[in-house]
Amino acid sequence: MAKRDYYEILGISKGASAAEIKKAYRKKAIAFHPDKNPDDKTAEAKFKEAAEAYEVLSDSDKKARYDQFGHQAFEGGGGGFNGGGMNMDDIFSQFGDIFGGGFGGGFSGFGGGGGGQRRSKGSNLRIRVKLTLEEVANGVEKKIKVKRKVQAAGTTYKTCTTCNGAGQVTRIANTILGRMQTAAPCNVCAGSGQIINNRPNDADAQGLKVAEETVSIKIPAGVVDGMQLKVSGKGNEAPGNGISGDLLVAIEELEHENLQREGDNLHYDLYVSYPEAVLGTSKEIDTVTGKVRIKVEAGMQSGKILRLRGKGIPSINGYGTGDLLVHVNVWTPKTLNKKQKEFFEEMLEDEHFSPKPESSDKSFFEKVKDMFS
Repeated sequence: MAKRDYYEILGISKGASAAEIKKAYRKKAIAFHPDKNPDDKTAEAKFKEAAEAYEVLSDSDKKARYDQFGHQAFEGGGGGFNGGGMNMDDIFSQFGDIFGGGFGGGFSGFGGGGGGQRRSKGSNLRIRVKLTLEEVANGVEKKIKVKRKVQAAGTTYKTCTTCNGAGQVTRIANTILGRMQTAAPCNVCAGSGQIINNRPNDADAQGLKVAEETVSIKIPAGVVDGMQLKVSGKGNEAPGNGISGDLLVAIEELEHENLQREGDNLHYDLYVSYPEAVLGTSKEIDTVTGKVRIKVEAGMQSGKILRLRGKGIPSINGYGTGDLLVHVNVWTPKTLNKKQKEFFEEMLEDEHFSPKPESSDKSFFEKVKDMFS
């Protein structure tokens, strides 16, 4: 089932401000919060859906990528990539403070006194993956060695005595508006609700150590240079019962020797000799799926564009596949021997060599227009 538009989920327009986005999410989260809708799977699904939309639209970089590429900017066609895929712990950990203390701890996981425990999240890791044009066109699975923090064997934790495992502490202050309750992450356990009890020699102060892991990354066809994908849970682990961060994968497209990319279309410069253009020939050219042979008709004009449909890059949004545009360039010799020169001098007045453009021989501007149509 296709995902709903994030703006539609929150009931806002694309031009909504950060404050409007936050307000819309808060309204949806209150309406569908699990504590208000116990054992209601539909409400829980909508609660997660709203949190996923807010995760993207509240981040300026993610919002820009979503506006340009839609859900595919984060999903990447499966294999661990997703724009949200959030569980309840993710939501409570990341967005619990959006409600402040105004609810007096009435919702578990949000606010301060509801008994819900906040779970800390490990930091994200970022890597850059270089792809050839062929890998971009066909999709590829990459196995990358990643150094990430993991819990060291033998590390044990105990409940934080400052927050009693809640991960946050509440404070009550008397104001002109009455008694106000606020909640903040516990500064002793950093919001995890646990403190280290036993630390092995190879672990840091949080009970973590650096380990190298081979991560399999499935990259879908059609990705764009600069696009960022996400592998959930493959960032640094968090101490105690926290959840792992994510691995963010930035795509870098390597330059191809003969092909140039323009959106989903590819361009290829084909050079033919003057005799080949006059007599006709066949040429082998590169494509992203291997070499193909194309026919150059007799009398081919320089500047002619041959379109090979479906030989370009698949659309990341699933809108089909681009074309390969072959630009024919007739190579004019710069030097001639005496015999060759005499031949062409004789042809100066020959009617066969006089330019006679036909209606099918489009102008340069018409060809450019056709390229982008």
